Amino acid sequence: MIDHVFISVRDVTRSIAFYEAALRPLGITHVLDYDGKDGPSGHPDLKGFGADGRVFFWLREGVVDGRAAHVGFVAKGPHQVDAAFIAAMAAGASEIHPPGAQLHYDPRYYAAQVRDPDGYSLEFVYKEWQH
Repeated sequence: MIDHVFISVRDVTRSIAFYEAALRPLGITHVLDYDGKDGPSGHPDLKGFGADGRVFFWLREGVVDGRAAHVGFVAKGPHQVDAAFIAAMAAGASEIHPPGAQLHYDPRYYAAQVRDPDGYSLEFVYKEWQH
């Protein structure tokens, strides 16, 4: 299990607004800001998102290569996949694929995929066998 992921973004304020909207339907919220000066030398400022008492997705301002990351967020059902896709699109995402069964993986794999404002590939996914 992964504990946390950092991604670099061009405009942290824009990205916070995007992720607050896109992840809200999944119950993931902006919960913590970390001031880099409180860490070791050179530690970046971080904007943390999480759920259920865990902070696991962090934004930091920096060099962006949208091809460098694909992040899949767990949904509790197809309805959350649909809602997150709609919210992300309304917040400025571009569509990679709309919500639906991902038959190339498994008929019980339901997901949608978008690109965030920096070009990162995001997937909202419900895998029936994992719930």
